[in-house]
Amino acid sequence: MAESLRLSPAQLEAIIGHARACRPEEACGVLAGDRDGRVLRVFLMENAEHSEVFYQMDSQEQFQVFDEMERESLDLVSIFHSHPHSPAFPSEHDRGLAFYPDAVYLIVSLMDDEPDCRAFRIEEGSIREIDILTED
Repeated sequence: MAESLRLSPAQLEAIIGHARACRPEEACGVLAGDRDGRVLRVFLMENAEHSEVFYQMDSQEQFQVFDEMERESLDLVSIFHSHPHSPAFPSEHDRGLAFYPDAVYLIVSLMDDEPDCRAFRIEEGSIREIDILTED
């Protein structure tokens, strides 16, 4: 299990752009890559709930993404979502949706002028922040 989330500046900008485009609703998506935590693909997804305070990935879209990841031999690296009006820290609802203990949970807060991106491991309700490394 990787101890950092590794992605390119362009991938991080795509995630932030998706969060901004979905505002005031929460945005969501999946980051796929290798076992070292390096992101190779960004899947921008629809929040099926169209909510400003929580997200739910569309089950059919999620199935298609996971199927594509399997065909390309990619691992689930991270699940990301945005907090349009609150800090980049897992909410009670976020902790309840943390079904993948090996995944990193990336949260993008848009509550201030500059986006705040933070990454976490969530295991059995325990939250531990990990580093986000941007590299080309």
